[in-house]
Amino acid sequence: MLWLQKIWKRKEHQQEEISPLSVESVALSKDLKTNEQVLHRIFEDCSDVVFHPIQINGQTRLLLVYIDGLSDTKTLQEIMIKPFLFEGVTEGIGNAGNLHQVIKDQLIAIPQTKIVSTVQEVVENIVKSNIAVLSESENVAIIAEMKAWTTRGVEETQSESSVRGPREGFTETLRTNTSLIRRKIRNPHLKMELVTLGSVTNTDVIVSYIKGTVNEAVLKEVRTRIHRIQIDGILESGYIEELIEDEPFSPFPTIQNTERPDVVASALLEGRIAILVDGTPFALVVPLTFWTAMQAAEDFYERFLFTTAIRFMRFIFLMISLFFPSVYVAITTFHPQMIPTNLLLSFAAAREPSPFPAVVEAFSMEFMFEGLREAGVRLPKAVGSAVSIVGALVIGEAAVQAGIISAPIVIVVATTGIASFAIPRYSFGIAFRLIRFPMLVLAGTFGFYGIAIGLIAVMVHLVSLRSFGVPYLSPVAPMVRGNAKNVLLRPPWWDMTMLPELITGKVSKRMPKGQKPEPPKETGGNH
Repeated sequence: MLWLQKIWKRKEHQQEEISPLSVESVALSKDLKTNEQVLHRIFEDCSDVVFHPIQINGQTRLLLVYIDGLSDTKTLQEIMIKPFLFEGVTEGIGNAGNLHQVIKDQLIAIPQTKIVSTVQEVVENIVKSNIAVLSESENVAIIAEMKAWTTRGVEETQSESSVRGPREGFTETLRTNTSLIRRKIRNPHLKMELVTLGSVTNTDVIVSYIKGTVNEAVLKEVRTRIHRIQIDGILESGYIEELIEDEPFSPFPTIQNTERPDVVASALLEGRIAILVDGTPFALVVPLTFWTAMQAAEDFYERFLFTTAIRFMRFIFLMISLFFPSVYVAITTFHPQMIPTNLLLSFAAAREPSPFPAVVEAFSMEFMFEGLREAGVRLPKAVGSAVSIVGALVIGEAAVQAGIISAPIVIVVATTGIASFAIPRYSFGIAFRLIRFPMLVLAGTFGFYGIAIGLIAVMVHLVSLRSFGVPYLSPVAPMVRGNAKNVLLRPPWWDMTMLPELITGKVSKRMPKGQKPEPPKETGGNH
């Protein structure tokens, strides 16, 4: 029974101790040793949390608490520790004198400092890479923002490359990303609202918009959805995207993601809202429309004649990537009379060795092509592209030689894959890659009637889709004449005088009319 009594006493002793969760909301004590014990208990088994005591006049009067590797210890040494080693600084500091004021004077070189009074605030600031300074006979702590961790430099984006335009892209550091936007929009109306999400990770999230341009109803909805998030951690902006999007079961994205600061700045100027997350280079932009997803950043940097031609090609390739395999299957299976006789004979001769119907050939080759593309993305860059290209050539050629599939289907699938690469947004292209498979099934079952049914279903879905209350097909459905010209065409800048009405919620001018360049008038004189 002796061992049972020991266990019972140990339980009673543990109940008397203050748990870390219960002390976080209590106020700091004036006894420095008590505060140190509380913080030691909270950061138990945290080997990277440093407790640095500083002695003044032979007594421990200061305690610095910070996380090693996340705080600027070099600046800390120069500003906080070295000055207290000299007698001139410590003169006049009594046992309960003006130590707190001396600390504030020493930290004047640090631009961002604040005073907190609870243990919870101290802990939150320490895990956010700040330095907490606690002193004897003071029930408050001074927080010095001295973050210094290893970061990736500003580099060119990998997912949204362009021939002409800025080369800089977002990084994983939130303040670097906000500074990149501030460099482009130097206006106090550009707002950066800070929100902390994740009960465990405490991730900083920025909601950015331009006051006076943004639609207040959309902004209110964004704030509501973000503040409604309750989750243990946010590691990437994709977490937030899935928690605030309008139609989670739609293949079409209703939130844009981008690595480019110029894309975010352009969206903010149009009245959209950007969401930046600490720890990821991908920012979110809302609301998103179908036509915006088909635009590349380079569209507004090149001359409008070139961009208009490229946009037409882009939409043609979009139709090819969605319908080309389905049309081939429908024609060869149900409507051979629509093919010229010579072409029909070539198709028949090529398909004669194949034991499978056209729909099976197309479905299997599309599935294999998607697998090769995914393998090329996941493999290292040095071998990824080579494996995907060589794999497609080898498998296609071997399958044709073996008589498993016909040669025309290889041409159809390869053309479809190339056409899908013309879609500028990766997530938007995935939607059409997914829809391609049910369209194949409908074409193999009902022919052109099945394709028509699938097209009607897609159009009905797109018309009913909303992105934070904004119609997905706006400004075409519903039609807004002043904004609809920047859809299939890219008007010149001097003709784009209005901001998107359905996004800003009002009629707003981007620039006054009458800025069309005119040739200089001829002047008299001898030539």
